Amino acid sequence: MSDISIAIASHSGYGHTRQLAAAVADGARSVPGTQVHQVDVALLGDADWELLDGADAIIFGSPTYMGTASGAFHAFAEATSKRWMTRAWSDKLAAGFTNSGSMSGDKMHTLQYFALLAAQHGMLWVSLGLLPGWNTTTSGPEDDNRLGFYLGAGAQSFNDTAAVHDADLSTARHLGRRVAEQTHRAGLVTREAA
Repeated sequence: MSDISIAIASHSGYGHTRQLAAAVADGARSVPGTQVHQVDVALLGDADWELLDGADAIIFGSPTYMGTASGAFHAFAEATSKRWMTRAWSDKLAAGFTNSGSMSGDKMHTLQYFALLAAQHGMLWVSLGLLPGWNTTTSGPEDDNRLGFYLGAGAQSFNDTAAVHDADLSTARHLGRRVAEQTHRAGLVTREAA
């Protein structure tokens, strides 16, 4: 199995999304032959753009503020237009994760925004791939995907604490692992077709 590279392009306002990004990275690294690079989109330099351009997959992450990704993430998305014009990210895999203080908190809109950004770049979206948790009388808030998202990983963190729910961190690790597995699979298919 050849090594693959996954970049996690994220912004964190208060530290919750940073914890999720670390969990996504841990999940991706758990798949042998996977290199992971974390990029803070609010502090991009030339080396960061090179990491993103060289990655086989990019996982987008941002808190959900006022129903969408953070301003810093939107500025990053706008700055990707040079890559859009040259189709530099076409056929890379993509996925996303987000966090807000409320159970819903309009996180679905942020995940849809990430998926649309990926589609504009010609990227291939990887969903969470988990059934919803915490939706029967015998389940509970410790279940993976306790908030019931399909498009990506959604997390809820209280506004008055720095802690991220353990189940949401576990869900983020699942997303990272799934993207790494799918990226390896896509690489194998590409190599076999060549």
